Amino acid sequence: MKNKCKFYKPLIMSIKQNYKQMKKILNQLFEQQKLSEKDAYSILLRIGKGEFNPAQIAAFLTVYLMRKISVNELKGFQKALLDLCIPIDLSDFNTIDLCGTGGDGKNTFNISTLSSFVVGGAGYKVAKHGNYGVSSSCGSSNVLEYLGYTFTNDNETLKRQLDTANFCMMHAPLFHPAMKNVAPIRRELGVKTFFNMLGPIVNPSLPKSQLTGVFNLEIARIYNYLLQDSNKNYTILHSLDGYDEISLTGDFKVISSVNGEELLAPHNIGFQKITANSIYGGETIADAAKIFVNILQNKGTEAQNNVVIANASYAIKTIDSALSYEDCKEIAKRSIIEGKAYKALKKVTEIK
Repeated sequence: MKNKCKFYKPLIMSIKQNYKQMKKILNQLFEQQKLSEKDAYSILLRIGKGEFNPAQIAAFLTVYLMRKISVNELKGFQKALLDLCIPIDLSDFNTIDLCGTGGDGKNTFNISTLSSFVVGGAGYKVAKHGNYGVSSSCGSSNVLEYLGYTFTNDNETLKRQLDTANFCMMHAPLFHPAMKNVAPIRRELGVKTFFNMLGPIVNPSLPKSQLTGVFNLEIARIYNYLLQDSNKNYTILHSLDGYDEISLTGDFKVISSVNGEELLAPHNIGFQKITANSIYGGETIADAAKIFVNILQNKGTEAQNNVVIANASYAIKTIDSALSYEDCKEIAKRSIIEGKAYKALKKVTEIK
C-alpha cells in the first residue's frame, strides 16, 4: 500500500498543479487578456503532451471562438506544433503547399486539393498539408482517402510520390501525433477553432512556397505578419463574402510577398462572377469525390473549372513570380485540358 501511495501521490499533485495552472490561464483569457508568445507556446506544448483533461482543453479552445487571436498567440501556437511534429525532409524539392484554414462554413467542393493536382500536373511540386473535415463534411484527407491515396509519413515514399506525381499529402495526424488529445474534442465541438488557423502554417516539411486561403480578413493580416518572417514566397487569399479561397462569387483580397495587398473582382482576372450554388460540394464524401474526379477529367462545369483554375493560377504565380497571371492561367488550363492533373492523381494513388 505504501508503494502505491508513493506512486499516486506525485501523480495527484501533478494533476492538481495542472488544474491550477490551466485555471489561471483561463481566468486570464476570460478577462480578455492576451497570452505572450512564450505562454502560448508553453500551454500548447503541454496540451500536446497530454497534461490537461478534455474539459480544460475544450474550455481553452472555446475562448478563441469568442475573441480574436493575437499575432503573438498564433506564433507561439505555431512554434509549439512544429516542435511537437514528426519532422520530414523534402528540402531536395522546391515545394508549395496549397492549404486553406477551412472553417468558412460554405461547404464547397475541395478547391485547394483540386488546385494542388492542377499545379502538380503543370510540373510543380506540391507537398499539401491537410486533414479530415472538422467543420465541413469532407476535408482534403477524406476525399483523397476515398479515391485510394495511402497516407504515410515515410520520407522515402513521400519523395517517390513527388518524383513520380509531383504531389504528396502531409496528412496532419501522421505528423502531429501530439494532437490526438485535441482531435476528438474538435470533432465534438464541430466548429472552427484556432487549429483551423494553424493548419496552413504548420506543414512539417516547411515548403518553400505557400498559397493559403483564410476565412476572414483579420486572419489574413495576422498570416501576413507571420509569413513575412518566414523567407517563403507566399500568397494569402480571402473572398469578402467569407470563402477561404477565390470563390469567384464576389470581390476577393490577395496579399502576397511580391505584390503586397490587392482588392480584386472576378473580372479583374478574366472570369465572370458565379453563384454560390455552382461550387457546392455535396452532402457526402462520395459526392465530393465525384465532383473531384469530374473536374480533373475536364468534365466539370465552367464555374467549377474556373474556380479551380483561378486558385491554381495564383499558386503557380507564387512559385514563379516572373510569370504573368495570364501565363499562369494558361498553364493551369492546359493541366486540366491535357489530362495532366488527372494523371497526377492516378499516379500518386498507385504508390503504396
